Amino acid sequence: MVRTCVFFHAHPDDEALFTSGTMARLAAQGHRVVLVVATAGDQGLAAPESTGGGRLGEVRLAELRSSARALGCARVEYLGYADSGLDGTAESHGPPPFSATPVEEAASRLAAVLTEENADLLTTYDPAGGYGHPDHVRVHHVGARAARLAGTPTVLEATVDRELLLRALRLVGRVHRFPPEFDVDAFERAFSPRAEITHRVDVRRYAAAKRASLAAHATQATGGDSVRTVAALRRLPGPLFRWVLGTEWFVQRDLPPGTLLTDPLAGLPRRAEAGDAR
Repeated sequence: MVRTCVFFHAHPDDEALFTSGTMARLAAQGHRVVLVVATAGDQGLAAPESTGGGRLGEVRLAELRSSARALGCARVEYLGYADSGLDGTAESHGPPPFSATPVEEAASRLAAVLTEENADLLTTYDPAGGYGHPDHVRVHHVGARAARLAGTPTVLEATVDRELLLRALRLVGRVHRFPPEFDVDAFERAFSPRAEITHRVDVRRYAAAKRASLAAHATQATGGDSVRTVAALRRLPGPLFRWVLGTEWFVQRDLPPGTLLTDPLAGLPRRAEAGDAR
């Protein structure tokens, strides 16, 4: 049975970091994968020369489309909001900042896509918005409301296993000096505790697509005084890349505690087929 799966993200490159393996897996299985972003990521950090003289938001949307092609997406939608910036205070002289947009307004726009697509599945973020970016937190609330408006039966919250992340960061901290502003302990409140995770999806077979998705976001490998996440991940050798990025995690809130599934579609209700008894 072919399913339609809508992946909702805050900015271009978020899909590459959090759900690209799952998107590539579903597309390869013949399902319809739709990518929706709230903003163009116009407040993202990037070296001026990386845009080729273009506006950052426009360049990042082009990068998003390249990423979507690498993952096998059937459709890409941009909701048209401005990037709020990491602290939520970025000024916008055009579209309103996403984090300041009323949930009902943004949810109605996302719900229109869900309804048009007759979506079976929507992915959003956990309540913390992963690491707390205000646009990510807004994705959580907007996505939950949009699913209710559209009647989308299943919502998966993209996240990371908090315990595993903290352990990895502390191991890295023994051999690498993080920048002074980087607080490992802050991740004790980020993402989701292992006990809440309901889906642990193996995406190692789709590592090439995930790497291509990351590579599409060239502007996000530049800028700043420290190594960018996209750049660091792209430099990992193949076996290490598959080990570090070979699993993606989700939370489905309406499943019983202790559920742990390996198929992103396993928690979906059965869809009535033509000929079923009415």
